[in-house]
Amino acid sequence: MTLAAPPRPAVRPRSERIRGPLLSAGAVAAATLALRVRDPHVSHSWGVCPLYALTGIYCPGCGGLRGVSDLTHGHLGQAVSSNLLLVLAIPFAVVVFGRWTYAAWTGRDVAAFPVLPRAVIIGLILLALVFTVARNLPGSWLAP
Repeated sequence: MTLAAPPRPAVRPRSERIRGPLLSAGAVAAATLALRVRDPHVSHSWGVCPLYALTGIYCPGCGGLRGVSDLTHGHLGQAVSSNLLLVLAIPFAVVVFGRWTYAAWTGRDVAAFPVLPRAVIIGLILLALVFTVARNLPGSWLAP
């Protein structure tokens, strides 16, 4: 009695595998261009942060649009002043996007976002909480 080998999973063509990263890159590029063209430094030009509007508290994302706009103009210092956490997170986002694109291009089973140990996840959550508290202290330079 011979056992038949299990069927091999169908390999999707590269054009299908790379579609997600390409569409994502296009969406990020379009959003970045929109922030370059329509200045978020103008009050209410992109709406209002709901948390800030309701509570007066800056969330970890507040100032993110201004930070991206500043980066598109080459003003790193102003971007850091708008949202330090965003500026620090961008290199990690580029690495994650690069891993995802590489995995899609080669067809290899590479995790785009590596599995992080629980301690790292808790540390990142604590970092976001400390950042939020620090930017809401009176006179803090972290406020957007």
